[in-house]
Amino acid sequence: MRDSPVRLPVVLVAHGSRDPRAAATTRALARVVARLSPGSPVRVAFLDHAGPRVGEALRPFGADEVAVVPLLLTAAYHGRVDLPAALAEARAAGIGTGAMLTDALGPTSSLVPAALLAGLRRRLAERGPGYDALVLAAAGTRDRAALSTVDQVATALGAALGVPCRSGYASAAAPTAGEAVRELRTAGARRVAVAAYFLATGRLYGSAADSALAAGAVAVAEPLGDAPELARLVLDRVAQARTRSLVGAAR
Repeated sequence: MRDSPVRLPVVLVAHGSRDPRAAATTRALARVVARLSPGSPVRVAFLDHAGPRVGEALRPFGADEVAVVPLLLTAAYHGRVDLPAALAEARAAGIGTGAMLTDALGPTSSLVPAALLAGLRRRLAERGPGYDALVLAAAGTRDRAALSTVDQVATALGAALGVPCRSGYASAAAPTAGEAVRELRTAGARRVAVAAYFLATGRLYGSAADSALAAGAVAVAEPLGDAPELARLVLDRVAQARTRSLVGAAR
């Protein structure tokens, strides 16, 4: 996608964490989005642990149209339940009545966003070359549909880089990142690196990284964070939601 204004306000909604680095990363991403979309206000909100919350971030926009982008890599519980509930609560209070919820940042249907793969490749490249297999380390969820999208990304990333790649998790799903590393090494891989399917550092990222390194991984990439590719993906999601809104209004 070419860098261009989205021409409407954007609220980036992250899950939130007790680790202050997570909120700092969200704000850093917001600054990149704002640079790529000059003239469009970009604010952040959090579902838990940090503020502002969704309604507070939407309040300055009144009834104006505003894009609400879930900073989530899967459409699991937080995206399917928590964020819609927060929006409904705000609207019941007369706040954010023009809010338009976009898709999350992970795959939609069978499509893995090119910008997402590019961001993962950027973070891996920062750790250097020389691996012959990959683990895509993710937070984990009990939602089977959400897990299947992580597998989609792992398959697409491995295909793009020409190496085997499998998913590994920090919690709530198997295998762990460390188990995935060991399985690849048992299958003959000599240098297994880890791509981080995380938006920010924190307890779960640290757990996945530690388990992978203990199992013999040669490198663990940093989370996507404020990668410019991720900011472009945010703008893609806004543009897609805006198009759906215009088509719906024309019917």
